[in-house]
Amino acid sequence: MLSGVLERLGEYGDQVPRYTAPRCLLDRQAVGGCDACHVTCPHGAIALEGHRIAIDSALCTGCGLCVQVCPSGALEYDLTPPLQSVRDGGQEADGEATLTCSQSGAGGPALTCLGRVTPAVVAAAGAWGTPLTLLHGECAGCPVGATDVPERLTRVVEEAQILREPTGRPAQVTVRPATPDDRDRANRVSRRGAFATLFRAGRQQVVGLLPERPLPFVDWSQPQERVPEEWRWRRRSLVPAPAPDVPVVWPAPLVDDKCIDCPVCSNVCPTEAITREFKPEGGARLLLDLAACTGCMACVRSCPPDAMHPQREWLPAAFDAPLLIRDSDSVM
Repeated sequence: MLSGVLERLGEYGDQVPRYTAPRCLLDRQAVGGCDACHVTCPHGAIALEGHRIAIDSALCTGCGLCVQVCPSGALEYDLTPPLQSVRDGGQEADGEATLTCSQSGAGGPALTCLGRVTPAVVAAAGAWGTPLTLLHGECAGCPVGATDVPERLTRVVEEAQILREPTGRPAQVTVRPATPDDRDRANRVSRRGAFATLFRAGRQQVVGLLPERPLPFVDWSQPQERVPEEWRWRRRSLVPAPAPDVPVVWPAPLVDDKCIDCPVCSNVCPTEAITREFKPEGGARLLLDLAACTGCMACVRSCPPDAMHPQREWLPAAFDAPLLIRDSDSVM
């Protein structure tokens, strides 16, 4: 039994993000593909190999910047540890949460790099009403992340605030450098992660580094697993529920009359948010699951007749059931 526990704990600390090929715009062969992760990686750990990417685990520092910029959730880390830490922080006496980078020297829950912070984490803090402080170290010359991590964090917060705007309750977020006074911050770790944190203490220098383990492979036969955790949490974070007539910013595609009823849009969709149903009497229906759409717009770029265009805002009811965006009597 103990050996099994040790084996599981030994998996914590794997820095390489999970890569789900069917969600990658390269694998989907979308027009223009995508090289965001390759361009963004500050350590040259990501290479483009045909219709896939390859991550060099020897070069990857786990900064998370590739995950931040991936438009389709093909690259991801487990959001449970940072979300749990934010949730725990909100339940403390002062009702505040902090996340800091491993190089900052600050106490409290730490991520390898604040490049791991995504809009879902910030939006969830807003949904829980938990003030969140993000403490970064000296990013210039950092061996883990990149010089512009603070600027990237600002954009992440802005994206989360746009998502939260229709709820009427913006997230309370502060992004700032860590100071010497932050070294004494309490180390808040959930009971779920406490044992793993103690076990790692002998081989990790950073007190409070949030526990993690590699995510299991996505079971593509399960439709709910096709949607990245990031976008599932963005949807869950729309609380308080927006009023029925207040639009939510959630970029997704619509189809116009130039559509030739080909299957390209459904073929390239990285989460299969667009599905094509054949009607018994002939023809086809095109359905959009808005909650599953990551807004990557691969369908828009790949549409042969240029019949698809993005719509930025949707009323809350659009999330309740798949939307009929095309009903045709013909099929290509």
